[in-house]
Amino acid sequence: MDIQWYPGHMTKAKRMMQENIKLVDVIIELIDARVPLSSRNPDMANIANNKPRIIVFNKIDLADRNNTEKLVKWYEEQGVSVVLVNSKNGKGINQVISKAYELCKEKIERNKKRGLINKPVRAMVAGIPNVGKSTFINKLVGKASAKTGNKPGVTKGKQWIKLRKDMELLDTPGILWPKFEDKQVGINLALIGSIKDDILNIDELALILISYLKENYNNLLVNRYNLINIDDFEPIQILEKIAENRNLIKTGNQLDLTKASVILMDEFRNGILGKISLETVGENDLT
Repeated sequence: MDIQWYPGHMTKAKRMMQENIKLVDVIIELIDARVPLSSRNPDMANIANNKPRIIVFNKIDLADRNNTEKLVKWYEEQGVSVVLVNSKNGKGINQVISKAYELCKEKIERNKKRGLINKPVRAMVAGIPNVGKSTFINKLVGKASAKTGNKPGVTKGKQWIKLRKDMELLDTPGILWPKFEDKQVGINLALIGSIKDDILNIDELALILISYLKENYNNLLVNRYNLINIDDFEPIQILEKIAENRNLIKTGNQLDLTKASVILMDEFRNGILGKISLETVGENDLT
């Protein structure tokens, strides 16, 4: 399954970010804790233009904690500033602000010496589609300043948001990069909802997810869908069992596998299935 998605508006958004980078002091880059390798845009290194960056593991409430800890350690060994965040309840939010001030400490001191006491630190909030930037900003600011939605492409343009008298945020649209060299990256991003479902084969994607869950989170799959003895089942047989147990029947008394696929995907993406990570250090694929 080879997935590629780079609509025209992303080229425009990338150009806007490159034009505005000179206005910011630090970049807050959100990644999805379930796929913290695949969800980091490789183009950000060029966009950042050597500005300091904070990598925010967002949606930690949806990810496997043990796996997250391993990946955080790996990132920190690379000298990357990492903060764990659950944007829904605000856990870790204040640490991001503290880290931003810390990375801009020298500039703040220089401004004070020049008499610029309250010149705000300006932070760009960036990330791929559906990584939770708007929810993150709204929790940070304490009000609905940024549009939110559990689908890619909600934020269409840039918007400056005043966080406090000495900090401003630049919200930017979610962007991907022109080509996924590793097809598994496209699969991972499709699974977490960063690629529009309209261009995807949801049934095929669900089978890939089932195969991965069977191998790595068998108990979550079995418990959620009341499955028995699935060790020797193929993914398609498991999907049929899910449809059967949920009584998903379409015209002609046939099992509705597409509806079962949609339910499975929704329950994975929203954490109903359990805390699941799709990749770890040294692994960037689903088997």
